[in-house]
Amino acid sequence: MRVGVTFPQTELGGDPGAVRAYGERVEELGYNHVLIYDHVLGADPAVHTGWNGPYDVHTTFHEPFVVFGYLAAVTRRLELVTGVIILPQRQTALVAKQAAEVDLLSGGRLRLGVGVGWNAVEYEALGENFGDRGKRSAEQIDLLRRLWTEQTVTFNGRFHTVTGAGIAPLPVQRPVPVWVGAASAPGYKRAGRLADGWFPMMGPGPKLDEARAIVAAAAAEAGRDPAAIGMEGRVDWRGDADAVAERLAEWAKAGASHVSVNTMGAGLESVDDHLAVLAQVAESLP
Repeated sequence: MRVGVTFPQTELGGDPGAVRAYGERVEELGYNHVLIYDHVLGADPAVHTGWNGPYDVHTTFHEPFVVFGYLAAVTRRLELVTGVIILPQRQTALVAKQAAEVDLLSGGRLRLGVGVGWNAVEYEALGENFGDRGKRSAEQIDLLRRLWTEQTVTFNGRFHTVTGAGIAPLPVQRPVPVWVGAASAPGYKRAGRLADGWFPMMGPGPKLDEARAIVAAAAAEAGRDPAAIGMEGRVDWRGDADAVAERLAEWAKAGASHVSVNTMGAGLESVDDHLAVLAQVAESLP
């Protein structure tokens, strides 16, 4: 099982030095990958009465592809993971181009996690339809893979039309691995049918077992090997390195191929605080 970290998007502010220090030190500590969340826009609670989302207009979010272009230059081994890009609110061909560029500049270190999101305000501002996002995302994954592996693409889908066009340069990985973030039965089925791996939104236990069964059934129905589909869990830091080690062991027993250690929301005040915690956790890793 490969252990990485969750980039503390909401707690690093706008300091580019903190981004560099984080990436360099995480790699130095021996972590496998850095996973980054995505939000393009935050909603203003003063305008959207009753807003109860976990993030708003005041919450900082660095743009994942731009950050990874930067981290590609300051790291050498670290896998770069989006967890997840809200795919249906973005133009598919542009995502293909951006992902290919990150993969090229990093020497083939991108893993593209995608999801459908929950923020209708963000969809509206980006000019995309919130209501059909699940259906569109399945078609987007198909088109992404073609754009990453074919020099010229002609595609006539329900939501996309491409006529004799392609991206250059192509990525190192052809195709870039696509993982799906899922929190519902349709998402689990999409992961099983289409994805190289998936991000469950719960920890080990009966609910994870139920979700995995749906993923496996969808994979088998699509003629795929369920065992070949990766799974990445998350372990939150809450002040106890031994507890993190126990949770990592639980994920390993559950069959996770990857796990990220998340230090957001733990009361840490600076990049140095986050890195000190990750150094402590790294000491207990095998």
